[in-house]
Amino acid sequence: MFSWALWDWGSAAFNTVILTFVFTVYLSDAVAGDPEAGSQALGVALTVAGVCIALVAPVSGQRSDAGGRRKRWLAVHTTLVVASTAGLFFVRDDPSYLLLGLVLVAVGSVFSEFATVNYNAMLLQVSTPATIGRVSGFGWGMGYFGGLIALVIVLVAFVQPQVGLFGVTAEDGLNIRVVALFAAVWFGVFALPLFFFVPEVPSAGEPQRTSVVGSYVLLGRRLARMWRDERRTLGFLVASAIYRDGLAAIFTFGGVIAAGTFGFSATEVVVFAITANLTAGVGAFLGGRADDRFGSKAVIVTALLGLVLVGGALLVLPGKAAFWMGGLVLAVFLGPTQSASRTFLARIATPGRESEVFGLYATTGRAVSFLGPLAFSGGIALFGTQRAGMGGIVLILLIGLLALLPVRAPERPA
Repeated sequence: MFSWALWDWGSAAFNTVILTFVFTVYLSDAVAGDPEAGSQALGVALTVAGVCIALVAPVSGQRSDAGGRRKRWLAVHTTLVVASTAGLFFVRDDPSYLLLGLVLVAVGSVFSEFATVNYNAMLLQVSTPATIGRVSGFGWGMGYFGGLIALVIVLVAFVQPQVGLFGVTAEDGLNIRVVALFAAVWFGVFALPLFFFVPEVPSAGEPQRTSVVGSYVLLGRRLARMWRDERRTLGFLVASAIYRDGLAAIFTFGGVIAAGTFGFSATEVVVFAITANLTAGVGAFLGGRADDRFGSKAVIVTALLGLVLVGGALLVLPGKAAFWMGGLVLAVFLGPTQSASRTFLARIATPGRESEVFGLYATTGRAVSFLGPLAFSGGIALFGTQRAGMGGIVLILLIGLLALLPVRAPERPA
């Protein structure tokens, strides 16, 4: 279980340092030159990545289940994320490098999602029915704390000092480019224990030499069976797709909003990120225990309601102090929402098809993944302010909450 959770600890370097608080801020500000135009370009790049994930994720998960190669494909996808992250070192603070940076971030996000499909499916391999909530919460908490430690190192060693570790300075954006190399090494090192100590999943017994086209045919039949016999699973996939896209938008554009709307400097963004990850990690641990006690649905509904209320308040409250207080409260609810969503699906998944179901989980999320970036970038385009984009994100969370309410909660073990 600890080796499994260390992968989450390592992957936080990509999700937190690259996608949320450091490198995307660098892309939209220093590289693009215009924060508004850079934010729109980032939204477009991540929308394209979402389409790729939606088309491939369920078939990738299905094939890894059928062939007993869940861990092998996790290794392949993890390696590709590490490679694309390291490639960001070559993105200088000049508009001519913006396209390269956007492509590498998009590629990294695609393979990060593919890896997460197999990683999430391993949850049932490292937990029991009675402890699945706290194990899932432990994994999310490890991810948040891993992000926290990585951000502290980044802040102290590269971002804050005039001359950082190894003589790194801000010339040509070198201090941020080195952060990308650090994130790649961090992920690669902490992913290794999973591959040594977590066993491979047994084959599900289906043909292992199915063509890619045949895999899509099998997927279509599986969806037809789910429509007949597993309506609850489909209902949850749709509802979670909506609100998880709102969560993804918070992670992706949080640092951009802090800098562009509330006037945070690059150092202040990282300091806030460190504090928010600490708060979110505690929330994930507590939410995991609440999950086992009260059920996944109760935790998700409570957390989403908190996100909508606090996010709505931030639309009108001015100043850095408001973002500090509201942002930390938001962080408390983020971890439980993500962790309980994973356990909700794991509890209702058909045994032996976990990767396939989590592939559908990724696909349904990415099928509407245009909503978050579109709401954010579209709000900016229509009204000329990032606050309008923030309002779009809050609306998506509210719609997801309303869609979840009719879905029947999974049965909990005695």
